[in-house]
Amino acid sequence: MVFLPLIQIINSNQSSSDVYAISTLNSTTAETRNCNIFSGHWSPYPKGPYYNNETCPYIIEHLNCIKFEQPDREFLKLRWEPYDCELPLFNAKEFLRLVQGKSMAFVGDSISRNQIASLLCLINSDANLVDVTREYTSEDNAPYFKLWYCIKHNFTLTIVWSPFLVKAMDDDPYGYDHSLSRAMNLYLDEPDEAWVNKIVNFDYVIISTGQWFLSPMNFFENGEIVANKRSKEDMEHNLYGYRKAFQTCFRTIKNLKGFKGSTFLVTHSPNHFEYEKWNEGGYCNRTKPYTKEEMLKYYNHWNVLKSFHDVQLEEFREAEKEARKKGLQFGLIDVSEAMAMRPDGHPGKYGHLYYNNVKVTDCAHWCLPGPVDTWNQFLLYMMKGISTPI
Repeated sequence: MVFLPLIQIINSNQSSSDVYAISTLNSTTAETRNCNIFSGHWSPYPKGPYYNNETCPYIIEHLNCIKFEQPDREFLKLRWEPYDCELPLFNAKEFLRLVQGKSMAFVGDSISRNQIASLLCLINSDANLVDVTREYTSEDNAPYFKLWYCIKHNFTLTIVWSPFLVKAMDDDPYGYDHSLSRAMNLYLDEPDEAWVNKIVNFDYVIISTGQWFLSPMNFFENGEIVANKRSKEDMEHNLYGYRKAFQTCFRTIKNLKGFKGSTFLVTHSPNHFEYEKWNEGGYCNRTKPYTKEEMLKYYNHWNVLKSFHDVQLEEFREAEKEARKKGLQFGLIDVSEAMAMRPDGHPGKYGHLYYNNVKVTDCAHWCLPGPVDTWNQFLLYMMKGISTPI
């Protein structure tokens, strides 16, 4: 009987809110309740992180920067401070009170996994979450879907792998092409059933993806190809797919029969590869955060980040207006500018990320603990600012 809500969620076949936060990267255009928490700076915080690699068993191995002896630890002693208000520290007890008897789903790519691992660590001291994945999916699907359950709080937490949000198939389904130039076929008007079939009974859904849209892609609409594979540098092509994917994602959520939860979009997470690409010797050796002025001057991926961010904001604003008419709650968690200031927060050469059995420098994901913990401060703040889901 304890797992009845969990079973209902996983086995489901069912296919008056405010925008509490909208900000651009360069200026504040709206407030989060009484303050834009996403406009601010990183300041010293000598108390350090909420957890470490000894107190949290959920840290993803290749993001365990402390374990693998990253010499710089100053990146752990910083706290995000909004310009005009106070962002409360993450409070595990308060979070668990809000999610008592509820469920939360993360949908997206490995950056989404990065955030959920942070959340697991943040609440670990107060919640005994049990991994029940194998009870609800096959071993083959386990890498793409994880499920935890907390009996004490009757809280279900899951993550669904869906890096494109829409239906995606490898252009080379037989696996003969191992090159980085091989493309994915994206069906831009068809949502990825991997997440559509799981979220209907969830109280909170957090959407977070973007990095995979920097790879070669073929686009299909109405079953017909509309754009062929282009190079990674063809931003117009990639942004077209990015926009269409979010349009399809938001439309699906708005029209999903029986869905009454709150949806949060986490904006594009920046990478900080310098001089070369990730597979061509790019690295991230900086040991201090940027100021906003330094970010605008030195951050060499700014135009790409801003382009992706602008698309997300435009599509989110339109979707939120329509969702509000249906009584659905949409919220924006705008991490892009804050994280663009943190070139020091990646595993870099101290991560243990491999491609084709070769270790690569990781300047895309975030150390655990590290700056990504702030995303869950944002999440908790936003959760407190919306009505309790029905």
